[in-house]
Amino acid sequence: MGGTGLQACAGFLHSLERLCHQEENLWVTKMADEITARLELLAKLGESLARHKDDLVAAQGQDIGAPCAIAAFEVDLAVEHLKNMAEEVPYVQGKSPYGTVAAIFPYDASPIMLARVGGAAILGGNRFRYSCSSMTPRSARILQEVVAPLAKIEAVTGMKNQDFGRRCVEDPAVRVLFISGGAAVGEIYAKEAGHFDKLFFAGPSGLPPVILFQDANLTAAVRFVVRRAFVNGGQYCTTLKRAYIHRDIYETAKKLIIEQMADIRVGDPRDPKTWIGPLKVARTRALLDRALAALKDPHFLVPYRREGEWQGPFLVETTEPPDVELFGPLLTLIPIESEAAAVETVLASRYPFLVSWFGTPPPGAKEALTKTFGMVYDNPDFLFTPLRLPFGGKGPSGWIIENHDGHLSKRDGAFMYSAELVREK
Repeated sequence: MGGTGLQACAGFLHSLERLCHQEENLWVTKMADEITARLELLAKLGESLARHKDDLVAAQGQDIGAPCAIAAFEVDLAVEHLKNMAEEVPYVQGKSPYGTVAAIFPYDASPIMLARVGGAAILGGNRFRYSCSSMTPRSARILQEVVAPLAKIEAVTGMKNQDFGRRCVEDPAVRVLFISGGAAVGEIYAKEAGHFDKLFFAGPSGLPPVILFQDANLTAAVRFVVRRAFVNGGQYCTTLKRAYIHRDIYETAKKLIIEQMADIRVGDPRDPKTWIGPLKVARTRALLDRALAALKDPHFLVPYRREGEWQGPFLVETTEPPDVELFGPLLTLIPIESEAAAVETVLASRYPFLVSWFGTPPPGAKEALTKTFGMVYDNPDFLFTPLRLPFGGKGPSGWIIENHDGHLSKRDGAFMYSAELVREK
């Protein structure tokens, strides 16, 4: 090739390289503009939630008996989460959306579900379609008003959860589905996993345990245990149900726990001092009845109510709490002879959803607990679970099924919604 040909080739390659850079810069600019538009939409969602706060609080109280102070804090958490979605942009940069992400909300914390799951779906460039629990019709109507002006978010109301789920299975536009519920619900939807690119199941949390090791800071531990056990009447999957306490500190810890129980009031959900309102969901009461009946040698440590919807709080000393599905205001205290025995018992949990501990675990225990449970809290200090912590259980407590060209693979453990609701390009 002559000099002129070489020069022409070099010129062409230079032009091609410059064009590629220009196209790359255009793609980067376009992506940045898309992310900005998504963040603006999520900010509007947060603003709309804030405007409807009072109505949502009232609706949650009427639907499920949620105390007003708890329901208000849920809305505040959701709004704050949406305002700061830019923190999750690194999870979606350079990724592509699935299409339509659908979700069936549980009856608790629907504003948080909208912010956490819906927020992640929108940030990833997806459309978001959801249905609220049939237990929360008033809340569903308010949330429909919240999202009505917003593009890419569709609220489906007046439909039973089973019918909504069937509609999602049959709609090829729905590529991702998030569901929650008892183990039987997970089994039903697992059979339909081939209809989606990704299926999420947030299963039963059982009786989430906490261990108080011998050197635990009892002031911090007791405050956390009591508040986390009875917030919203124990009607979150993350609320504590079992406290294993080293024998050497047991009596002191029990005394402090009983003292703090004076703040756990059962009453009108409109009262800001109420921690436990009426348990309006019949299934929750049935699960609570079953758990109470299965307690071995129970010793109830504080007065409680047990009149229809008015239940608890149940603070029970026992040697062997049942390993069952449960929502509701129950905390069992179990004295343990050794830290190793506590760890061994907890590791055998039927539902390895979440574990917490205070003090110093014995050698190897932290690693074993972290390997077994989906979520692990080491000497925690919060009332509501921070929304940007990874979420998810292991085993029957939760899983994700992914569909790769007809090949289904199952995994479990805690995850970040934003990272999961986008795919590699």
